[in-house]
Amino acid sequence: MKNILLLVFVLVFTSFSFSQEKILFHGTITNRNGDVLYVKDNNTIIKEIKLNKEGAFNDSFTAKVGMYQMFDGVEYANLYLKPGYDLDLKMDATKFDESITFAGNGAKENNFLAQNTLLEGKINFESLLKSNEKDFMKQTNEMKASDLARLESAKLDSDFVALQKKMSAAKMGELQKYFSMSLANKKLNNASAPSFNYENHAGGKTALESLKGKYVYIDVWATWCGPCRGEIPSLQKVEEKFKGKNIAFVSISLDVDKDHDKWKTFVSEKKLGGIQLFADKNWTSDFIKSFNIDSIPRFILIDPQGNVVDADASRPSNPKLNEQLEGLLK
Repeated sequence: MKNILLLVFVLVFTSFSFSQEKILFHGTITNRNGDVLYVKDNNTIIKEIKLNKEGAFNDSFTAKVGMYQMFDGVEYANLYLKPGYDLDLKMDATKFDESITFAGNGAKENNFLAQNTLLEGKINFESLLKSNEKDFMKQTNEMKASDLARLESAKLDSDFVALQKKMSAAKMGELQKYFSMSLANKKLNNASAPSFNYENHAGGKTALESLKGKYVYIDVWATWCGPCRGEIPSLQKVEEKFKGKNIAFVSISLDVDKDHDKWKTFVSEKKLGGIQLFADKNWTSDFIKSFNIDSIPRFILIDPQGNVVDADASRPSNPKLNEQLEGLLK
């Protein structure tokens, strides 16, 4: 009992001490995207920091030990915060990830996170998830070993190291989950595609059967999905490149019913091309469930006979999509 009470006391005292000791955060952001820098704990804003006209800021706040996100209104970066840290940030928002550097107490841990972001940006996760099982295991084991070696050689805060090890294990678990899903998706290839009959933004409804005789490239998206919106410029380029060819470009929105008007307005204002459809039951639509879709964006390619060519097709931003379509549409 005595040891249990001591542990509780230590935890309470430590938490109380942390809540009283402030984090100092200052620096300069050139070519800033806005006048406010947000420190977020997932979806919760814990601090709004105002920048002056030169992009400089100087503020303080309290926060528990842990991972947070820094948001400049356009882009995100990871932060590790601990009471007593005194961080000085230098960043050029036009080269967001590449330019982030920290000085001061806590700089080593946060510079490590910034470097992590750059290293992960070089990994082609789409290709990794489409590799065979042997190559997937080999590459993920190499990633895990490399991450651990860098972490243990950097001489960082012990709490940070422990947290990063947990996050690395979680990342590998998520990759394994998505790889298993990718294997399941491959089993859908060459099978007859399930049908849909959805509301068309241009009026009426459009069924998959009405597009037989053409290849069909399907983009499953939603107006609230940042990565989905990020693919739109690339999709528009692909649509223009293959204009007049034997292919239909179909976008299926998974927006919920209450956002139906938002979808209609978004499609009109952004002048989205192709065939714009609204799924009847968003995530629980039969077509969506048939392809085991639980994250977006997701892309599907169907042949003129209505068979699945690729249940998890390349994104418009991936050059491999152009290569694949060029081969099919000769």
